[in-house]
Amino acid sequence: MLAAIVGGRLQGVELACLARHAGWRTLLVDRKTDVPAQRLCDRFLQLDVRQASALDVALKTVDLVVPALEDQAALDGLVGWCRDRRVPLAFDSEAYALSSSKIDSDRLFASLGIPAPEPWPRCGFPVVAKPSCASGSDGVAILKCQSDADALFPQGFPEKGWVFQQYLDGPSFSLELIGRPGDYAPIQVTELFMDAVYDCKAVAAPCRLTAGQISEIENMSEKIAEAIRLKGLMDVEVILHEGRFKVLEIDARFPSQTPLCVYASTGCNMIEMLADLFLSGKPKPRRPDTTVRGSILEHIRVTPQAVIVEGEHIMAGAGPLDRVPGFFGADEAITSYRDGASAWVATLIVTGETRQRAAEKRNRLLASIQRRFNLEKIVDRGPGDTA
Repeated sequence: MLAAIVGGRLQGVELACLARHAGWRTLLVDRKTDVPAQRLCDRFLQLDVRQASALDVALKTVDLVVPALEDQAALDGLVGWCRDRRVPLAFDSEAYALSSSKIDSDRLFASLGIPAPEPWPRCGFPVVAKPSCASGSDGVAILKCQSDADALFPQGFPEKGWVFQQYLDGPSFSLELIGRPGDYAPIQVTELFMDAVYDCKAVAAPCRLTAGQISEIENMSEKIAEAIRLKGLMDVEVILHEGRFKVLEIDARFPSQTPLCVYASTGCNMIEMLADLFLSGKPKPRRPDTTVRGSILEHIRVTPQAVIVEGEHIMAGAGPLDRVPGFFGADEAITSYRDGASAWVATLIVTGETRQRAAEKRNRLLASIQRRFNLEKIVDRGPGDTA
């Protein structure tokens, strides 16, 4: 199998690592050099996917194309090229268009009766302000009172381009499901942990929910997938607020962070499942007949003074990353570390027979890094823990 991964940032990193686990050969395409996934693939080509003639040469021998970018013009060009050349593309452009707009997604949730945060002004303060078409935590702000709102929006809340809704506290969870109308396979619910700027700093599995709560998340997710006629993969993020699940957002694209955590826990490889869907028409069964292990994926930044646990944003600007099995005792790491470096970042993946065992291993790993580099402290920013 030769897969073309289009986009070398964090989604591309995720896909490249999972493709390596699947035993695939990979071609990475990006219009920039020094992208995080550049060293993780078998071959790298710098080109703009909006140039059809360049794609004719670059992608003529691939078996599957998987987008790992959110540039709409580039996606449109890629979709058109694959359609015209009859090259399999693991992507649902219509579902993505809806999910990439928080305004359209919120309207969908309301029409389906899916619980979601109350919109402004019904909700009152505190308020979450989100750019409508941004990804993840980009541009998100928490406005605790009117003075916070006035400082960020001195002319008042804009009518277009932003979503303003109720701020909710509570544990957050994510679920990926894959399939086509009438045949969806929920994979595994994972638990998310955020840093001080509301960026995801860690993912843990299995989640600490009852079987009934997991079924509730799966049922809501399948209802949304059927409504948008999804063909492909979708990520659903929910929060448990005062005993009730509310959907925060959906993304009909390949995510980062959660797929590698799920693979470590269950053995389910989402890039293989996408290939099954788009090449043969059906996803694999929800999970293999193996025991679910505990797994934790976490991002760290190392300075000359400390190990700091932070959100995924620290990985995006670190330049080309390497995949290193056994890194200081981790099962696997994706890192910018080079011999002699005093400042570097890493995504660490650890597993154990249970999630508690994985947490204990994670603590030993961070302590090992602290000792190895003679650092003063370990700083775990933001709410929550992974134990």
